[in-house]
Amino acid sequence: MSLVTVDQISLSFGKKQILDCESFAVQPGEKIGLVGPNGSGKSTLFRILAGEREPDAGEVLFARGVKLGYLPQDILELPPGTLVDSVRAAVPGSEELARSVIAVEEELVAAQDDEARLELSQRLAELHHQLNDFEVRYGRHRAESILSGLGFPEHEFSRDVATLSGGWKMRAALAGLLLLEPDLLLLDEPTNHLDIPSLTWFDQFLRRSSKAVILISHDRDFLNRQISRVMSFETEGMRSYTGNYDSYKRQRAEEELNLEIRARRQAEERAVTERFIDRFRYKASKARQVQSRIKLLEKSEAIQVHEQRATVRFRFPEVPRSGREVVRVNDIHKRFGDKVIYRGVSRTLERGDRVAIIGVNGAGKTTLLKLIAGELPLDQGTITLGHNVQLAYYAQHHTEKLDRNKTILEEIWALVPEKPQSFVRGVLGSFLFQGDDVDKKIEVLSGGERARVALARLLVLPSNLILMDEPTNHLDLDSAERLVEALKEYGGTLLFVSHNRSFINQLATRIWDVRSGSIEEWTGNLDAYLYHQQQVANSSAEASESAAAAGKAAAAKTKVESDGERRRREAQEREAKAAIQRPLKKKIEQVEAQIAALEVEKKTIEPQLADPALYNDFARSRPLMDRFSELEEKLQALYANWESLQETLSNS
Repeated sequence: MSLVTVDQISLSFGKKQILDCESFAVQPGEKIGLVGPNGSGKSTLFRILAGEREPDAGEVLFARGVKLGYLPQDILELPPGTLVDSVRAAVPGSEELARSVIAVEEELVAAQDDEARLELSQRLAELHHQLNDFEVRYGRHRAESILSGLGFPEHEFSRDVATLSGGWKMRAALAGLLLLEPDLLLLDEPTNHLDIPSLTWFDQFLRRSSKAVILISHDRDFLNRQISRVMSFETEGMRSYTGNYDSYKRQRAEEELNLEIRARRQAEERAVTERFIDRFRYKASKARQVQSRIKLLEKSEAIQVHEQRATVRFRFPEVPRSGREVVRVNDIHKRFGDKVIYRGVSRTLERGDRVAIIGVNGAGKTTLLKLIAGELPLDQGTITLGHNVQLAYYAQHHTEKLDRNKTILEEIWALVPEKPQSFVRGVLGSFLFQGDDVDKKIEVLSGGERARVALARLLVLPSNLILMDEPTNHLDLDSAERLVEALKEYGGTLLFVSHNRSFINQLATRIWDVRSGSIEEWTGNLDAYLYHQQQVANSSAEASESAAAAGKAAAAKTKVESDGERRRREAQEREAKAAIQRPLKKKIEQVEAQIAALEVEKKTIEPQLADPALYNDFARSRPLMDRFSELEEKLQALYANWESLQETLSNS
């Protein structure tokens, strides 16, 4: 039975139709990604499902007893009290459960049909089970465990939630939902306020969960790992596709290509028919055939290709060449009150570097950008920009500095008054501000629109060093992908903070991990760094366990073995173990080499598939799409093989 059934719902805002007789159902345990551009209706649909808004027509039907959890993008209030108490308040207490038992028992007595009695009996059994293990499932220990996973330190557990910042309130609200364990979880950009460690924990938590989830996210990698179905807002209405986000993009591209081919073929056939009609319209011997073709034309419905939705498309202009050393950070110190942010840190940023700054929230990521940009003073040390460095800084708080009383055109043109208006309009057009849109006041813009205005500032003032703080926040997934493509072609140096793993992995050549007042540096992308960190942690744990086990074994055997006998025995054991592990390690190396080769080939194909022009050439696009699908299948098989070999190796 479906958890929720949406039947023919419609909703419009003025002349804009958001939902038009849309229907779908969500099954238990389904993991669904909800995608579409900003303003298409994703968050509105969530509010309808959560009961916060009524549709103009249609209805939303929930199965009996379904628990729903909803995390919006903005949290205004939390249950009052300490952090732990506020999180636990998200779960109905034992007294409320007892009242629910009484209510269900009364419904069971009054029930008339067998199906209703069966459902109520199952619900009653579930409530009794919840009462029995309430403290195990919803107790303080589990609440604290979830809070720790989401990055709250233990000393914060007794803090009053009213003193939390907006980002930490979002985390607390998320903790309450995870503790509640609803049957259906609606998550609207849940990763916006999570740092990389918390995001990793949350990612694993969701993947282990058997509950149904509908997820909105601008992080492509996160979405791919979580979902097995996509519901998308398209120009022709809501559509559903099986598979993850990448699979949806391939299916959509194939669908559009096939539709274009069919439309082209139909147009050619209609043209032939129309020529026949025009040629023989007044010839008596062909009258019957002419009439037959006229009727055929009237009956045939023209195949409509999908309307192409406008997307952000831009590229950064050529920038002047800077010196080899772009930024030198020398022995810097920074603290806020008693909290030390940086203690004697020195680092160098060189021309062409693309460095991602990561670390837990509050570690000092944004502070470092502000220090380099000159928005904050240093306590000690120096930060020096290199020869001919021209700096630009994009940050979320900069959208608040836009002049609310100016129009979009006035805001951007004021930066380059010597340029013609046509130049400024061209830049704004690439960010989807066209025609009369440029005359909108800043004060009426949405968060996503203001983010696009702030990005447009980077294009009218060419710079060879860009600092970016969470650039994908408030951007939809397609816009975030276009930003990645533009930054890949950018000819300058990039230093950025982001929680979006896909964004970091596609751009970063180095990682700066801010921790404990210093910066740990790693050459490579985020996945490589996290894998390295995991290996280090595993090695340390294994070394500790091995040392403890060896110590115990040695102590037990010293009474019955001489030193020479012990060494011979240990050598024999090592050789026996090596003989078993040697072929396994060789096989693992071979599989890893195959994976690396296929991943390289896959990455070379991905940019080609993202180019809409490709699908105008069916002979070229079809083999690429087939090869991409083949690579995905082979990689999945190799990943499974690698995991199996690793497990065998660890158990040998």
